[in-house]
Amino acid sequence: MKVFDIIIQAMLSLRSNLLRSWLTTMGVAVGVFSIIAVMTALQAIDRSVAAGLSSLGANTFEIQKYPAAFFGGHGRNRFINRPDITYEEGLAFKRLMQEEARNIGLKVSRSGNQATYRNRSTNPDVVMVGADENFTAANGFDIQQGRNLVEQDILYARNVILIGHEVYTTLFPQRSDPTEQLLRINDDVYRIIGILARKGAAFGQSQDNLVVIPITRYRAHIDSRQSVGITVEASSRSTYSSTLDQAVGAMRTARGLTIRQENDFELRTNESLVESFRDFRQTISIGAFIISFMALVTAGVGIMNIMLVSVTERTREIGIRKSIGAPGATILQQFLLEALFLSLTGGAIGIMAGTGAGNLIAIAFNLPPILPWLWIGIAIAVCSAIGISFGIFPAYKAASLDPVDALRAR
Repeated sequence: MKVFDIIIQAMLSLRSNLLRSWLTTMGVAVGVFSIIAVMTALQAIDRSVAAGLSSLGANTFEIQKYPAAFFGGHGRNRFINRPDITYEEGLAFKRLMQEEARNIGLKVSRSGNQATYRNRSTNPDVVMVGADENFTAANGFDIQQGRNLVEQDILYARNVILIGHEVYTTLFPQRSDPTEQLLRINDDVYRIIGILARKGAAFGQSQDNLVVIPITRYRAHIDSRQSVGITVEASSRSTYSSTLDQAVGAMRTARGLTIRQENDFELRTNESLVESFRDFRQTISIGAFIISFMALVTAGVGIMNIMLVSVTERTREIGIRKSIGAPGATILQQFLLEALFLSLTGGAIGIMAGTGAGNLIAIAFNLPPILPWLWIGIAIAVCSAIGISFGIFPAYKAASLDPVDALRAR
């Protein structure tokens, strides 16, 4: 028989037991789905991490109370029970580092705010940032229109506000000039002085859905006890390491730590973010691999079982074909193709469903959808190996049947 005829015969044989064939493919689909879905989501997050690092800046690092990635668990109390970084300590740090860094910005923030202008309102998910005049430069924001915060705004705790691009497009859909207009945030009214240029998303979160007010007004009217974050921009990449070392010493001095006391603050650098994400990704990947491996092995056993049943049911058919001259190699190829087709069909279903599910997770976190071509190729190769490995014994058994004994079967 020609190869094409063998393929047609194999597909017709599977079609004759359609329900059983589909149930068999579902085992493979589940295993492939789990690994493809997880790896699609992780690759989307990986891209977001890269974008987030570029938004932080190559020469920029942050000093915070908590680590770059804080998932709780072991050591949780050590971070929670740390004293907050106070505004006064932030000011002391700025004085100590004013000759060593290009920009040093202080900030605090709170999510879940709603901005209102006349009869238009944003969703209650706007981030309110209390910051000083160096916030925009240190954090890579540009002023699209109007002006930035100035020292006098901070000194006198003025009720002025910068609005992010997303807030601007929501409240001013006609793209009119919003400067000097009054904006209500919760129960307070602020005068708009500028618009921040679009910055995009980082780590799955929009960087444009925010408003910025003077940190002194934030402390006076919203929360005076919140831990302060400090963003430091080194003068150049060549001085980054020395600036980082000097910042640690300056922060220890500002916090009043003795030589025997360990740091009670964290540095958020590009390297710390990458390391945190790498650990997270490795843990999730191992879990997904174990689940997928168990599902695929189970599916392979199911394929072997179904093919052995098929050989038993079609013993007389095999005897007739061999008696009229069909070689054993042709029968072996047909049964092997049936097993391979079952495995690859399940793999295709798992790839499509897994890619869709992974991208739904990515879209839910404002991440760009992707196609994990490497893992799709790996899944196809693994499914092929599963089909061949677990189909070879039933196929060999069918090809080895004696035609006389096979014709006697009922």
